[in-house]
Amino acid sequence: MRYELIEIQKRKKGVTWIIIDNPPVNAIGEQLMKELEAAVDDLAEDHSVRVIVVTSNHPKIFLAGADLKGMIYDTGEMENNEDPIAVQSGKMQACFHKFYKVSKPVIAAINGHALGGGCELALACDFRMMSKGTIGLTETSLGIIPGAGGTQRMTHLIGRAKAMELIFTAKRLTPKEAHQIGLITQVAEDLEKDTTEFAEQLAEGAIHAMGLAKQAINGAEMPIEEGLKIEAKAFSHTFKTEEPGIGLMAFFQKEKAQFYSEG
Repeated sequence: MRYELIEIQKRKKGVTWIIIDNPPVNAIGEQLMKELEAAVDDLAEDHSVRVIVVTSNHPKIFLAGADLKGMIYDTGEMENNEDPIAVQSGKMQACFHKFYKVSKPVIAAINGHALGGGCELALACDFRMMSKGTIGLTETSLGIIPGAGGTQRMTHLIGRAKAMELIFTAKRLTPKEAHQIGLITQVAEDLEKDTTEFAEQLAEGAIHAMGLAKQAINGAEMPIEEGLKIEAKAFSHTFKTEEPGIGLMAFFQKEKAQFYSEG
């Protein structure tokens, strides 16, 4: 797919950056969602890619929400009895869920405001590094609610009571405030440098095992009986890769396991 609103940059150690560039405010629209989905699918299949970073080319905004002008709700007859707003919500949920499901570590490098949909994309990533701006689910200040997974992901991440407080009050959090409640992983002084260091640290590890662990961790949102089944299956699948051989051999030789080598 030819990308017009994002740029893909492959950097050292298999770290690949998705840079969103949709002027003027990085609003979420049909074309951007299609490109993001295609990018995640492509990078998931690319064996040279070990870690994915998503960030913005906008100097002040990580990602804005959906184009609200396109969501003027008509309570009249709807074609095929479909609710167009619910359909749009489902599309955004599906797009962001790609980042949640991909079997590689995903880092959101938040370089500006991540409000509404921007926060929801960040929540779908595995880690959130943030240097400036504010983050939050601010939809209730507009008389609507998060519709791209925010109510579910924020609740799972920080708990029901805190998520309800933040969503009901539409509070915008600074990086420091967000870090204090576990909403972001790290407050970055130099976002690109700090994110690169963390991404390369991950990239040197057992990426296949991380992907399977991610699958099992995601299963923790289910009843524990189901989550345990997912964990057992994922544990079994680790032995179908070369990583246990590398890790166990290094352990017995009292050396650091080398899961990645250039070239």
